[in-house]
Amino acid sequence: MRLSPRGQTRIDAKGRSDATAAAADVKPAGGQRTDTPARSSRRDELLATAGRMFAEQGLRSTTVRDIADAAGILSGSLYHHFDSKESMVDEILRGFLDDLFARYRQIAASSTSATETLRGLVIASFESIDAERNAVAIYQDEAKRLSGQERFTYISELNVEFRQLWQSVLQRGVENGEFRADLDVELVYRFMRDTVWVAVRWYRPGGTMSVDSIADQYLSVVLDGILPR
Repeated sequence: MRLSPRGQTRIDAKGRSDATAAAADVKPAGGQRTDTPARSSRRDELLATAGRMFAEQGLRSTTVRDIADAAGILSGSLYHHFDSKESMVDEILRGFLDDLFARYRQIAASSTSATETLRGLVIASFESIDAERNAVAIYQDEAKRLSGQERFTYISELNVEFRQLWQSVLQRGVENGEFRADLDVELVYRFMRDTVWVAVRWYRPGGTMSVDSIADQYLSVVLDGILPR
C-alpha cells in the first residue's frame, strides 16, 4: 500500500484486545445514497462486474462495452448508472479506502500498546484483502497512475496518512521499549507495507489458510524480528 503505551491492554468479553476488537467492529463509512433500492442493487451488481474485470484485465484493457457485455446490457444502459469508466473506478476505490481508513483510525486511536495497535492494523489489512480483493488489486495496479488525475487526488493524501500512521506506531514502540532500540522505522514500515499488500496476488478466499491464520503467522514473523532480544 502505496498511513503512547498507556496502561495495560484491555481484553473484551470475546478475548480480543482493544485494537483487535476495533479492527473487527468498525462499521463501513459513507453517506446514504438517494438511489431507489432496485437502482442501488443494479449499481452494486455493475460495480462488482467492473471491479472483477478491472482487477483481472487491467483498467486500460477493459472498455465500457466489455463491462456492459459481461453484465448482459447495452453500453448505453451502463451510462444510466455511471457517466464513465473512471467514475466506476472512483466509486470502487473510495468505498474500499473509506472503510479501510475508518478502521485504521479507530485502531490507532485505541488506548493500547504499540504492539497491539500494530497487530490490529495488520489484521485489518488482511481482512480488507479478504473482503475487497478486487479493489485491492485495482489499487495496487492503478493507484500511482490514477493519483495524477484531479478526481483521484485523495489517493496521494491517503498514502501520506498511511505512512504517517504506521510509522508513528512503530516509533512509539521504539520509544517505549516495546520494539528494538536500533529499529529502522522507515525500513520496517516499507517492509510491512509491501509484504502485507502483495498478499492480494496469492491469497485466495476459501483456501486452506484463513485470513486470520495468515495474519497470525505474518505477525509472528515480524514481531520476532522487531521485539527486544
